[in-house]
Amino acid sequence: MEWGAISKPMKSKLLVLGIIGLVLLSTTGCNKLKSRDRLNKGIQSYKSARYADAVEFFKEAVQLDPTNVNGRLFLATAYMSQYIPGAESPDNMQLAKEAKEEFIKVLDNHPNDTTALASLASLSYQQAQGMPDLDQKLKKLDESKEWYLKLISADPQNKEGFYSLAVIDWVKWYAAWMKARADLGMKPEEPGPLKDKKVRAELKDKYAAVVDDGMKNLDKALQIDKDYDDAMAYMNLLIREKADLDDTPEEYKADVEKADVWVQKALDTKKMKAAKEAAKGAGGITTESK
Repeated sequence: MEWGAISKPMKSKLLVLGIIGLVLLSTTGCNKLKSRDRLNKGIQSYKSARYADAVEFFKEAVQLDPTNVNGRLFLATAYMSQYIPGAESPDNMQLAKEAKEEFIKVLDNHPNDTTALASLASLSYQQAQGMPDLDQKLKKLDESKEWYLKLISADPQNKEGFYSLAVIDWVKWYAAWMKARADLGMKPEEPGPLKDKKVRAELKDKYAAVVDDGMKNLDKALQIDKDYDDAMAYMNLLIREKADLDDTPEEYKADVEKADVWVQKALDTKKMKAAKEAAKGAGGITTESK
């Protein structure tokens, strides 16, 4: 239909709708600019460790532009940065709650956002460390593990994700292992295996798969980065501690020797990295490992 064929009332209505549309577009564009401004101010406050001020700026940023993903990520991170693991005050618990809620809002529209997934995993892990009740701690560690599994599903080359899964396995195993040694009157430095065959069997039945899972995750992390010295250090711990479940002193000694190899690998890798950094600082030429 041509413009001339449209009645005057209809023309007036269309013009009004067009003007409203232009105003809305202009307002939306203006709000996005204001949102970016608040985001930048929030980042400056965050860098200066003025987290409470940063929170207010980031809140304004997402209110002005709900699609501002970075604003919501920074808002969640600002909440999380103020959280103190183990502190049971209502204000502190609220910070963890608000951080979690904001990260989940990011995932509602961007389910594979690795920053949100890694942050939620880290937050759950931090909360677990501050829990005196073992059952609650293990439950929160399982929650952290689920977030890390989602992280590596979204990013299969995320070495920190695999490493963190291994650390969670180690935390679960370590408490039970140390308790068993203490109950048997064995000092931390005393060679194994555990003296009581029944205790060894019970621990093996409950935790051998957990320790094996930890070593598998460390192996995956090292496949991604063969110079991942932190992963090497934990590989040493898991092998050395699991040796306490061996049936004979000979088996125990062999496993401890394997653990020692990982200790040396970790030390050598740290020295190599330090030498490279020193060479770079001195303006030298280094050869990157492939």
